[in-house]
Amino acid sequence: MKQRTAGTHGLIEPNAENRYVVTRADLPLSCPMPGMSLWNSHPKVYLPIEDKGTVKCPYCGAVYVLEDE
Repeated sequence: MKQRTAGTHGLIEPNAENRYVVTRADLPLSCPMPGMSLWNSHPKVYLPIEDKGTVKCPYCGAVYVLEDE
């Protein structure tokens, strides 16, 4: 994941961004992603990004864009 918002203890704050750019190294994609603090977030959901290259989280509305390396 390239775009990050640093939170408490170096964790990424979930739901703090509206758009995240991810790579194949981040697959399988889930929201919130590993490395995000979970205390104020929604339940973890896996998102199918491989086919279309973009996906929107049904819980928080964050948009994930798959960038080829």
